[in-house]
Amino acid sequence: MLYFLIVLLVLYILAVRCRSGHPDLKKLQGWAYAHRGLHGNGLPENSMAAFRAALEGGCGIELDVHLLKDGNLAVIHDSLLKRTTGAEGKIEDLTTTDLQNYRLEGTAETIPTFRQVLDLYAGKAPLIVELKPIGGNHAALAETACKMLDSYKGVYCIESFDPRCVYWLKKNRPDIIRGQLSENFLKTGQTMPLWLRFALTHNLLNFLTVPDFIAYKFEHRNQTPSNALCRKLWKAQGVSWTLRSKADYDTAVKEGWLPIFEKFIP
Repeated sequence: MLYFLIVLLVLYILAVRCRSGHPDLKKLQGWAYAHRGLHGNGLPENSMAAFRAALEGGCGIELDVHLLKDGNLAVIHDSLLKRTTGAEGKIEDLTTTDLQNYRLEGTAETIPTFRQVLDLYAGKAPLIVELKPIGGNHAALAETACKMLDSYKGVYCIESFDPRCVYWLKKNRPDIIRGQLSENFLKTGQTMPLWLRFALTHNLLNFLTVPDFIAYKFEHRNQTPSNALCRKLWKAQGVSWTLRSKADYDTAVKEGWLPIFEKFIP
C-alpha cells in the first residue's frame, strides 16, 4: 500500500511539472496588468480607450483575442457579441471590416484588432495575451497570434484556459513564454466533462503543456496543492487574476504572483 501511494505521489508531481528559467520572465515581473485594459468610468473593456488609459497609467495589460472569419484577430473577451455590443452573433463570424459596425458598451469605441493594440503599445509595456479558441480553431488562433507577435518589439507572454493552445505553443513555438489559465472548475460549474474539470483544476495536464507560468483565480489559489508544487518545486511563475481591491492586490504581490487587476488603481 505504501509503495502504491509513493508511486501515485511521484506521478502527481510529474503531472504538474512546469518549465522554469525562461530568460524573458523577469521582464514581466514588477508590473501591474490592467485586466482588459484600464476600463470603467465610460471606457469599455478591451477597447482602444481602455488600453490607452492603461499605457498612460504605466501599466501592462491583459487582453483577449479571437480568430475572425477572414483570419485576422479581434480583441474581445466573449465569443458572443451580446454582452459587450448588444448585437446578436459571434465574433468568429465577422471580418475585419465588420468590426467598425459594433459599438462597445454603447460608446463610440469599436472592437479593435490585435494589430491596433500592438501598434499602440509598441514595446512600451508588457502584454499578457489570452487566446480564446472556439471549436477546433485553437491551432489556427495560436499560429496567427504568434505570427503577428513575431514583428512586435516588446515583452509579452501567451496564455489560455484551453490546454490545446498551450500545447501548440510548446510544440511549435517553445521560445514564447506560455501559461496555463485555471481556477477551481469543480466549484464554478463549467460545462465540460468532470475528468477535464478535475484535471484543469489540479494542473494535471501540465505534463503535456509544461507551462512557464500558472495563471490562477486569486480566490481559488490555495484550494489545490498543485499551485504550490508548480511554484515552489517546479519554479513556475504565478499570475493572479482578477484582483479587485487594494488588499487582494497587495496580498498577491506579497505572495509573488504577477497581478492582473481591475475596478481600482493600484
